[in-house]
Amino acid sequence: MPMLAVVFPIVPGKTEQWRAFIDELNGPRRDEFVASREAVGVRERTFFQATPMGDLVIITLEGDDPIASFGRLMSADDDFSRWFGAQAAEAHGFDPSQLPAGPPSELVVDSQPMAALA
Repeated sequence: MPMLAVVFPIVPGKTEQWRAFIDELNGPRRDEFVASREAVGVRERTFFQATPMGDLVIITLEGDDPIASFGRLMSADDDFSRWFGAQAAEAHGFDPSQLPAGPPSELVVDSQPMAALA
């Protein structure tokens, strides 16, 4: 299944705020989160990575067309999406919906043959 991976830095000093945001997604806003991803046809997985250069968030989207789904997520204008965007902008220091057009990542190596991914 096609996958997209994106990485966002967490603003220094905002990791606990980001974790509270994630607690909301795993708790009281779980159903809204799941529904928003189902509506655009992706499964989202989010990873936290502490590094010497700062904390990062690694997000994978899996679906038939994860790049198009990412675009739909970033342009959604419902209450949940506006809340999500505001939380993400605060944690990451920029508005993710304002990312430049085009694929946010490039697959450069894969341990499986490309034919196996089709």
